Amino acid sequence: MQNSKKFYIDGAWVDPVVPATIDVIDPSTEQIFATISAGSKADADKAVAAAKAAFTSFSQTTKQERLELLKRILAAYNARTEEFGKVISQEMGAPLDMAISDQAGIGTGHLAQMIKTLEEFDFDYMQGQTKITHEPVGVVAMITPWNWPINQIASKVAPAIAAGCTMVLKPSEIAPLNAILFAEIMHEAGVPKGVFNLVNGDGPSVGQVLAEHKDVDMVSFTGSTRAGVIVAQSAAPTVKRVHQELGGKSPNIVLRSADLKKAIPAGVFHCFNNSGQSCNAPTRMYVPSEKMDEVIALAKVAAEKVRVGAPSDANTTMGPVVSEVQYNKIQELIQSGIDEGAELVTGGTGRPAELNSGYYVRPTVFARVQQDMRIAREEIFGPVLSILEYDTVENAIELANDTEYGLASYIQGDLEEARAIAPKLRTGTVRINRPDWDSAAPFGGYKQSGNGREYGLFGLMEFLEIKGILGYEEA
Repeated sequence: MQNSKKFYIDGAWVDPVVPATIDVIDPSTEQIFATISAGSKADADKAVAAAKAAFTSFSQTTKQERLELLKRILAAYNARTEEFGKVISQEMGAPLDMAISDQAGIGTGHLAQMIKTLEEFDFDYMQGQTKITHEPVGVVAMITPWNWPINQIASKVAPAIAAGCTMVLKPSEIAPLNAILFAEIMHEAGVPKGVFNLVNGDGPSVGQVLAEHKDVDMVSFTGSTRAGVIVAQSAAPTVKRVHQELGGKSPNIVLRSADLKKAIPAGVFHCFNNSGQSCNAPTRMYVPSEKMDEVIALAKVAAEKVRVGAPSDANTTMGPVVSEVQYNKIQELIQSGIDEGAELVTGGTGRPAELNSGYYVRPTVFARVQQDMRIAREEIFGPVLSILEYDTVENAIELANDTEYGLASYIQGDLEEARAIAPKLRTGTVRINRPDWDSAAPFGGYKQSGNGREYGLFGLMEFLEIKGILGYEEA
C-alpha cells in the first residue's frame, strides 16, 4: 500500500516526525503482511494544529456545501468498496464475502444515512424571541477499534463533516490499513486541507495525547471499557466532551412463546458472527428452565454448522480472531467455563482439529451456566455462547440486567410480550425478533457500555453545541 508508512495531515501525505514502525499481522497465517508508521506526540500535535486551523473556515461552510462534500465522499468510497473489503479481511480476519458486503458495506450505509439526516436537519429555529442554533463542537479526536473498523470510522467522520467539525483519526494499530484507504478517498473527494487528518500509532503514544490535548474539543472513542476509562481520565483536566461506545455482554431472552427451531440457531449464529468480535453480540442466552434440554440440542447442531477456515475460502463462515492476545484471552475464558462447572456442549479450547496455524477458535457453547461464572459476566469477544435458564419472565429481566454493561439486548418470541419487556431492559438498544439493521436507530449504551449515541440524527447531535441567542427578535 503506497501510503502505509505515511500520515495524512493538512491535506497531504507526510512522513512521521520520528521514524518508527508497527507490523500488521494477518491473523489467518500469523505472518507480517504490512508495516505502518507509528506516530508520536509530535505527529499528533501537527495533526491537531492542522485541524484547529481548518476549523475557522470549515465551521462556517453552509449546510449545502457539506452535503455536496458528503456526496463526493460517498461516491469515492463506493468506487473502492471491494478494495476496502479485501483489506479488512486480511487485517482482521473476516470472511472475504462478509468483509465486502458487511464490513465495507456498512460504510456506505452510514454515509448515505448521514446525507439523508443532514438534508432534513434544521440548524436554527426560533423559541419566542430567542434563536436556538446548533454549531460544530470543534476539533474532534477519533479513536477507533479493529473489530468493525469502517463502521466506527464512518459513523464518526460522517456526522463530524455534517456538523462542520474538523478531526484527527487514530485507528487501531492492529487493523490500520482500511483507515489509510479511507484517508485516500477523503483526499479524492476534495475534503479541504486540515478537515480530516490521520495519525497511526498505539494508544499511549497517540490516543492518549489526543485525549489530553488542550486544542481538542471532543474525543469520540470506541473500544474496551478499560481503555475508555483511561480516555475519560485523560480528557477530564481540559473538560472536553467525551463520547464513548464501550464493551457489552448482551442478553438474548428467548420467551416461552418463541419458535425454538428458529430462535436458537439465530441466536447462535448472531453470537458467532464476526468471530464473536462484536460489542453487541448476544452472548448470554436466557431460556425457560424446562426447555433447557431442547435448547442444548438445537444449539449444538447450529454451532457445529459453523465452518471455520481461511477468510479467502468461499466455504468459510467464521474466520480467525484478530490477534494472539485476543486468542489467548478467549482460550483462558473458555477454560474458566470448564473449570467452573458449566456444561460444555460443543467446542472448547484449542484450534479446530484441521487448522494448525492462525488465530482460529473453536465455536463454543456452554449450557447450564450460572450467573456468577466468568463466562456469564466478562466480555469474551470471541465465539463463545453461554446458555442460562430462567423460571419467570421477571426473573429473566432481572438476570439480563445483572451486568455492569448495557449496550444491547435481544428478545425472541411473542411481539406484544416483547414490547412489554423492552422498557425494562437497561440497554441502549433492544432488538425484537431479529429485525434488519437500521442505520438511523440510535446506537450506544447504558452503564459501563459508554455514553452518547451514534448513527443518524443521534450521531449528528453528538458533534453539535447548542447556543441560545436571546433578544434575537424584538418584543
